[in-house]
Amino acid sequence: MPLTAPPPVGTTRRPPRIARPEPVARAAGSWLERALASDDFWGAVREAGGAPVVEPDPAGDEAYRVVTFLWQGGDATRAVLVMPNKIVDPRDLAGNLMERVPGTDIWHWSVRMRADWRATYSFCADEGGGPQGAAYWPWLRGSQQQDPLNARTLTRRWGGPPVSYVELPEAPHGADWQRRDEVPRGRVSEHTVRSELLGNERQVHVYEPPGGGSDLPVLVLMDGEMWQPGLDVAALLDNLIDDGRIPPLVALLPESVDSDQRWAELACNEGFVGFLEHELLPWAGEWLPLTEDPARTVVAGQSLGGLTAAYAAVTAPSRFGRVLAQSGSFWWPDRPDPADCEWLTGRIAAAERLPVRFWLSVGEQEWVALPAARRLRDTLERKGYDDAAYREYNGGHDYLCWRTELADGLVELLK
Repeated sequence: MPLTAPPPVGTTRRPPRIARPEPVARAAGSWLERALASDDFWGAVREAGGAPVVEPDPAGDEAYRVVTFLWQGGDATRAVLVMPNKIVDPRDLAGNLMERVPGTDIWHWSVRMRADWRATYSFCADEGGGPQGAAYWPWLRGSQQQDPLNARTLTRRWGGPPVSYVELPEAPHGADWQRRDEVPRGRVSEHTVRSELLGNERQVHVYEPPGGGSDLPVLVLMDGEMWQPGLDVAALLDNLIDDGRIPPLVALLPESVDSDQRWAELACNEGFVGFLEHELLPWAGEWLPLTEDPARTVVAGQSLGGLTAAYAAVTAPSRFGRVLAQSGSFWWPDRPDPADCEWLTGRIAAAERLPVRFWLSVGEQEWVALPAARRLRDTLERKGYDDAAYREYNGGHDYLCWRTELADGLVELLK
């Protein structure tokens, strides 16, 4: 069960109205104007490399780009909603509706973003038959699909079709995630691990480095079903090890099973941390040469997994000495009174400094996670965690961002 403690002052998880992306004032001669004037608009889109189309800022600011999302509608198309990760106000979805060029099958929506932005996104098309009234927007939002004009996709969590993504020129790219033929490969295996503390079992993916070794550093990474079968984190680890950016290590990736169980186990759950410390690590240590040094043991996660990573180190600092928390749900628990939220930050503020090093990152568009992450950063600074790292990236609550942030965090914590 979660521990109880006096809650700190914080914020609720309920999203405020977010600032709308800046409206785009198109300059004469923009790509869209030229393409619309052509005899073959969709041919012009293909020549441009597909969609979305990225153009220079009409004001001439090299730090920004204009991104135009496109949809080829049909006779029955009534509306198209474009949903880039976190670039949407959940209380005013109409602001993300595409415009139709009159008399054509062309639907478009543009946004001006800084040139280091990246995001996954989906489209929701109304082809008729939807409900009326208040049920319309949930219905429309529930019809998400990928962009047929974009070949760049990312695996969707827990199955389903992949999601499309856009990366602007100055955004961090996922080159470290691409398999290289010349790089030695580690071994990946999958195991069923029973937890007596939790009374359940789950699949755990295990990465062993090429060449083996002894007293190896260990990474415990939440949501293993996404990171290994989904994103192939083994390719990243192989590349970082081969480049000499991290030492050879073992990675343990427990799965979250399903959404309900994830919520139950990854919200400052003492039993789950006990599973990691007293069951998972000893189980792996029986057949792998794992270090017992907390300074060479990284516990990592995203969202609720990021909250759990930090909680594990606070609860068991003698085993988990390095925390890699991305977009951590440090707002938890979600209560109407802000004074009842951000429990873990309050616990850290009330305790003595621990021998733990934190590496935190969060997206600039995360209207819920960002304020809470900043307050945790400030709390760590006041408590004397001088070696804590914190940074914000131009993105949202998004595996597209988390994969490169994971690489940077591992390099920093294990160098």
